[in-house]
Amino acid sequence: MQKINIFDTTLRDGEQSAGVNLNLHEKLEIAKQLERLNVDVIEAGFPASSEGDFQSVKQIADMIKGCSVTGLARSTKSDIDAAWEALKGGAEPRLHTFIATSPIHMTYKLKQSPDQVIASAVESVKYASKFFPIIQWSAEDASRSDLAFLTKIIKEVIDAGARVINIPDTVGYGTPEEYGKIFTYLQENVPNIDKVILSAHCHDDLGMAVSNSLAAIEHGVLQIEGTINGIGERAGNASLEEVAVALHIRQDYYKAKTRLRLGEIKRTSDLVSKLTGMIIPPNKAIIGKNAFAHESGIHQDGVLKEKTTYEIISPELVGVKSNSMVLGKHSGRHAFRNRIIELGYTLEDEEVNRIFKLFKTLADKKKEITDDDLLTLLVDEKVTSLEDSYQLTAMQVQYGTNQIPTATITLTDRDGKQIQEAATGSGSVEALYNTLERCIGLQITLEDYRIQSVGAGRDALAEVYVKIRHEKYESSGRGTAQDVLEASAKAYVNAVNRLLSLEKNKRLLEKVGV
Repeated sequence: MQKINIFDTTLRDGEQSAGVNLNLHEKLEIAKQLERLNVDVIEAGFPASSEGDFQSVKQIADMIKGCSVTGLARSTKSDIDAAWEALKGGAEPRLHTFIATSPIHMTYKLKQSPDQVIASAVESVKYASKFFPIIQWSAEDASRSDLAFLTKIIKEVIDAGARVINIPDTVGYGTPEEYGKIFTYLQENVPNIDKVILSAHCHDDLGMAVSNSLAAIEHGVLQIEGTINGIGERAGNASLEEVAVALHIRQDYYKAKTRLRLGEIKRTSDLVSKLTGMIIPPNKAIIGKNAFAHESGIHQDGVLKEKTTYEIISPELVGVKSNSMVLGKHSGRHAFRNRIIELGYTLEDEEVNRIFKLFKTLADKKKEITDDDLLTLLVDEKVTSLEDSYQLTAMQVQYGTNQIPTATITLTDRDGKQIQEAATGSGSVEALYNTLERCIGLQITLEDYRIQSVGAGRDALAEVYVKIRHEKYESSGRGTAQDVLEASAKAYVNAVNRLLSLEKNKRLLEKVGV
């Protein structure tokens, strides 16, 4: 069985999904869960892109010890220096550097000749070799590159010190047969190819990212790059959970395996979905809520007689539990703590006490507390920033079929000053958001608003996701509460706090006086 390394880029390429805006606390939570999932490499970000990205990569590298942490860098010394400063405290620091190799990118983006591109790539790898024990080099837009040129540049960067060569299908253009043949060609024509591990990085623009990744494995690739839930730029990346489970179920065909703890897949998927605000489609392979549902009477009859008639993957394999414990208002601290541990979380006593109080408050309102409810409490509490500019203190909404919806809201700023405003709207949510806009003093456009329930039942928690814009600045936020209007208000305030916390938005902080 071939061992396939899993290179997770959820925190770098995944965060480039439109509307996704993770803060430091959220990135740390995802990184810890990726370590529990047992990925081989975490690409934590692009250190040279901003101070915020630099700090998140540094803290993740310093914290994670169970796998290698890497950061992205262009073929420039300044990018490589920033990456080293961020990653040098890691257990196995590695650099991921890249340059475009397709004719269209070299001509129109880089404005460099092929020889200049080779020189830039070689120089950057040689320079990085002074610091990093492992260097991964990527040929951006490789699937649209000339194979003879790819052969030439890859030979040179291997001689310069690269130890992993990544061949990305950057725009999702390749087909499985075409993409696989690239790797075969390189193995037959690059004389020093035996010194490196080949890696595949596929995008899903034509819906073939997972198929292309599996085809790459058939052609000798030993590292697959992708994201949890397949999130990422444009149509997204290869879904790592799909690749890993496909290799597990079809070991007879691929003769390959990963070291992933497959039982952590569902928890990892839920966490990424919740923190990014990207809802998992019900029919999503492996982790969609319908993945193990059987509607057809014929299918139901078959599964009842023998599960494998229509179920090639057991829910338990990926961490979907059909008999999860239900807690209620009479559950004690001991049962609560045990369930938290069973869910895979380790909390300090102070954190347990704080979240237990939230649990008891919720249990007074909600008859049964499910694992989804607990996960929501955990995530909301653990990633809440202590530097929020505004806190929602009180709200009241008046609504009737024959009256104009009116909202009154009290916010508390970071200095403890209370701000109270009231406004109307054509609906309750609009009234809320018009009032909040008055409180904050910024003209804000609501770009997106989505609501879903956490679990089932009339007393289920409501989870709201919003995306807002002020001038050229964009931010997203989420809020959870039993009342949909309270959840809506929390999501809006969360998005505003994120907007104001971004380092590049210091001018906005001055503008609103916080």
